[in-house]
Amino acid sequence: MKSTTPLLFLAALAMGGWAVAQSVAEDQAALVKAKAMSREAVARASALEAQAASQTDAAQAYQSRSAAIAARIQSAEADIEAAEARVRLIEQMQAKQRQVLAEKQEPAVRLIAALQMMARRPPSIALVQPTSTRDIVHVRAALDSMVPILRQRTAGLRSDLAHARQLRADASKAVEALGAGRNRLAAQRASLDTLAEQHRAQARRIAGSAMAEQDRAIAMSEKARDLSALIENVAAQAGTRAELEALPGPVLRPAQPGLARAEPLAAGPVAPGLQSYRLPVIGQVVAGLGEVTEGGRRESGMTIATRPMAQIVAPAPGRVAFAGAYRSFGRIVIIDHGRGWTTLITNMAATNVAVGDELVAGSPVGRAGPERPRITVELRNGPAPVDISRYLG
Repeated sequence: MKSTTPLLFLAALAMGGWAVAQSVAEDQAALVKAKAMSREAVARASALEAQAASQTDAAQAYQSRSAAIAARIQSAEADIEAAEARVRLIEQMQAKQRQVLAEKQEPAVRLIAALQMMARRPPSIALVQPTSTRDIVHVRAALDSMVPILRQRTAGLRSDLAHARQLRADASKAVEALGAGRNRLAAQRASLDTLAEQHRAQARRIAGSAMAEQDRAIAMSEKARDLSALIENVAAQAGTRAELEALPGPVLRPAQPGLARAEPLAAGPVAPGLQSYRLPVIGQVVAGLGEVTEGGRRESGMTIATRPMAQIVAPAPGRVAFAGAYRSFGRIVIIDHGRGWTTLITNMAATNVAVGDELVAGSPVGRAGPERPRITVELRNGPAPVDISRYLG
């Protein structure tokens, strides 16, 4: 039993070191990913702000401005992710540095303790115990040989202590960056709420047709057997609307009706606006298309673990076909992209769009919940789910 104990101890140490290395690698990957997401969101926000400044239509300018603020919010969320990853990395580096210092300090501490014990021996003991004189000579010789080693070790310790002080300074900066990111996030959310309230005040003055569309959407959701049936109904209505919109306007009666030739309708793109499709929220994909969940249901979209109260945006331009609570799926939004293509976003805690709203890519549509939120997004062509990864930029 005694022979196996050191092996088990070494194995435990090796496993612990591997776990720490894996955690460091994961935090480094999270830091790199969060920084990339932040840069992408900032670039998207700048482009949307320029687009809003050039818009002459008030509604389109509002959509671009709100999408730009939503991108700034997602940039702040990514910055917070990066700051948290940096704090975790520094904490792990500090723990490792403390361990290194303890290992280097131990021999010096033990030697100093031994010297202190010898220094407390009274000189009279040398008269009573003659051998103690030889011991003192041996100790002096040992001290002479140990002094260079002690100097070398203390020089290394001074370097390690300077590194530890630098780590503490880095930790302080990382915590400050985290606080600044949270303050920036709160300010951007307040700005978006103010802009949305101004838009709602204008929309209330022209809300007659919007209320009728909302009532139809509610009635349609009550009749649908399940979520798939609801999406099929939405797709069918969207197809009908697209066909009606594509009908030619009234034309003059030709002089010879029998010789007139009917012009075919121009076919639109297969998936308009989907070339720049993006995930609606910043986070980690925890389930993908076709995977089987714990409950035995096969995923038809992507499920994303995100931050509490994370900003959710439209993955592509389109028109809101449904927005509101739906059975066990929390609050959902269905976006009609045209030609039978729709996006479904579920498990939202709040929505800030209404049926009939026209959206640009990145328009804010709602927020995630406060505790361990999981947002699911599905892209469908008619009733059939489509692999989102084919369209992600």
